[in-house]
Amino acid sequence: MPRPGDGNPRAVTLIPGDGIGPLVTGAVQQVMEAMHAPVYFESYEVRGDMPTVPPAVIESIRRNKVCLKGGLATPVGGGVSSLNMQLRKELDLYASLVNCSNFPGLPTRHQDVDIVVIRENTEGEYSGLEHEVVPGVVESLKVITKFCSERIAKYAFEYAYLNNRKKVTAVHKANIMKLADGLFLESCREVASKYPGIQYNEIIVDNCCMQLVAKPEQFDVMVTPNLYGNLVANTAAGIAGGTGVMPGGNVGQDHAVFEQGASAGNVGNENILEQKKANPVALLLSSAMMLRHLQFPSFADRLETAVKRVIAEGKYRTKDLGGTSTTQEVTDAVIANLD
Repeated sequence: MPRPGDGNPRAVTLIPGDGIGPLVTGAVQQVMEAMHAPVYFESYEVRGDMPTVPPAVIESIRRNKVCLKGGLATPVGGGVSSLNMQLRKELDLYASLVNCSNFPGLPTRHQDVDIVVIRENTEGEYSGLEHEVVPGVVESLKVITKFCSERIAKYAFEYAYLNNRKKVTAVHKANIMKLADGLFLESCREVASKYPGIQYNEIIVDNCCMQLVAKPEQFDVMVTPNLYGNLVANTAAGIAGGTGVMPGGNVGQDHAVFEQGASAGNVGNENILEQKKANPVALLLSSAMMLRHLQFPSFADRLETAVKRVIAEGKYRTKDLGGTSTTQEVTDAVIANLD
């Protein structure tokens, strides 16, 4: 039973981002308006080449607790740090969740793929602790802590338990990084012992990549340290239909940021931008995850059903899915399929 006031519109911080970001976030805004979803957006301009995330944006997310964002381009090399990493650390968004599954009507090499990749989001190789010891020698620190490893393992098992998932696989490289990944595995094993109803196994990351492309249907929930999770999520997304259709979110104790699940191609290229043919599906499905997170499940179901109908129909698809449609045509088709 909803309590009085549960249907009040909720404020959501919106970061359109770089490249195709404004296109796909615009599509989400149109669909939300069409189905009268109980949310309204506070939009902020943030670009990947900014030195830091503006304080007003952080303040808005702290206040609203929820954010929807397009891709932010991270400069390669140089001294500019990733704004995505800044957001995750500032808001302690410790869990990244990417849902990789087949869609009816979208042909892929493998069927029955339904993988959830849960990745530790705040430490590991992405700690950002790098320095030049002497000219020509750079040291980059990988930090793994018991606290963060246990926290992500608990999140993965809790997710599996609440979503009727049968198996959790820990991805590691403890045969080489015996202390760091060893600590991660030790934490996963301790948490696994408290969930006897969920099968637990472990796999070395290189074997994991090979198994993913050979037999992805064997995986269910995967829990990983930071770097491996990024690689595994993008690989799984490519197998299940491409990064343009995979939703995702970054969640912490108090805040959540929803965006395209797999980072590959999330800012697109000049060509797609000029032709306005970016695929809005991933962000539309991420916004359905957001609606569920805000406890508006019927709106989330309506949105997901409409998107899946458009994919199954096959009439309106962007180039990455083998079609020629524009972002607006796909958006209009989703709106037309709303119940």
